[in-house]
Amino acid sequence: MDVRGERECKSCGARWSYFETGSVECPECGSLRSVGVGERATQTDAGGELDLTEARNEGADELEAALSLAVDACREYCRSRGFVAGGELLDLDDTYLAAQELRYAGSALGDAMRVSEDEERYALALLNGADAGERPPPEDVPESLRSARGLGYAAAIRAYRADVREFCDGQPPDPERGLLERLRDHAKRVRALDGDVPAADSERLVLAARDIADALRGDETAVERAREHLDQLG
Repeated sequence: MDVRGERECKSCGARWSYFETGSVECPECGSLRSVGVGERATQTDAGGELDLTEARNEGADELEAALSLAVDACREYCRSRGFVAGGELLDLDDTYLAAQELRYAGSALGDAMRVSEDEERYALALLNGADAGERPPPEDVPESLRSARGLGYAAAIRAYRADVREFCDGQPPDPERGLLERLRDHAKRVRALDGDVPAADSERLVLAARDIADALRGDETAVERAREHLDQLG
C-alpha cells in the first residue's frame, strides 16, 4: 500500500518515520492519534522483530514447549514482515528465512513421537540463531527435516515474490518477469512435494530470488546468476 512517510502525533506534536517503525503509535507519548505527513511511497513491511528469548529459556528444560513458543513467535513475526519499505525493495533476509523454517520444523518436531539427537541439535541451532539472522547451511539439515526447510523457504519465496511484484506496480520488466515466473513454478513444485526436496535446491531458490531483486535494483550481472540457479533446478 502507499503510505505517507512520516507521522505526526496529534497529542504531543512529535514526528517519526512510519517507514522505520511501521507503527502509528507515537514513540514519545504512546498516543494512537496521529496523522500522515510527507510524501507517499509503497510500504509492505510493518517493521516486526523476532524475539526467541522466551522460547530459548524454555528450551533449557523442555524442547517441546520451547518449540511451541518459537512457532507462535515466528508466525507473528512473519505476519508483520514485508519487503518494500519507503518504496525501496528489501532483501530476502536470513532472519525471515530462518523464522519460516522454524515454524515448520517446530510444528513437525512438536508432533513427533520421538526426536533424534540430530533433530534436537538442529532445532536448537535454529532457536539460538534465527533472531540473529543465523541459519544452518544446507549440509547441516537432517534428512528428516529437509521438508521443513523446503516448505519454509517456499513460503518465504511466495511472500517475497508477491512484494517484488508490488514493488514493480504489478508489472515487472523483462527479463525479470520471466525469472519470477520460473521462481514461482519451482516454489509451487516444492509445495506439491510437501517440501521434500534436497536442501541444496531450497537454497538455490533463495539465491535466485535474491539475484532477481539485485537485477531489479540495477545489477546487470544478476540476471545471469539467477538464470543459472534456476537452470540447476531443472
